[in-house]
Amino acid sequence: MERRRHYVLTSDVADANAYAGTVSIPVAVEDLISATGEYGWAYLLTVRDDLRPHIVAVAPAWDGGELTMRVGRGTAHNVAERSAVTLCYPPVVDGGHSLIVDADAAVDGDAGVRLVPTGAVLHRPAGNSGIGSSTGCESDCEPVGPSGG
Repeated sequence: MERRRHYVLTSDVADANAYAGTVSIPVAVEDLISATGEYGWAYLLTVRDDLRPHIVAVAPAWDGGELTMRVGRGTAHNVAERSAVTLCYPPVVDGGHSLIVDADAAVDGDAGVRLVPTGAVLHRPAGNSGIGSSTGCESDCEPVGPSGG
């Protein structure tokens, strides 16, 4: 019988410690609105013309099923040239999960981009649980949504 895994996104340290030994369960892309509500900001990762990563801190906001954010000219240029991007929401508590969201992006006006999430994963460094995940990694990362991360 497969062990059911539970994960609770929380900003309460006591609650987070109570779940420190457990692992995440998949969350549908449609549920990302509530999942991202636990995080205040994220890193947006795009790719420069020389194919090096470009990382900036952003404050994503939901507009329907899309995430919108203000960005600089360099980030907007990168999105216009290469629309596959990633958002990484850092852990809310020490030892918690990062929420990594892959998305298709488009430039929206002079200073913004719009992202349509395509998949996501909750992830934290190996060694937190020691039990591994269904994806085969050494940590307890789990895909979020139908396509995973």
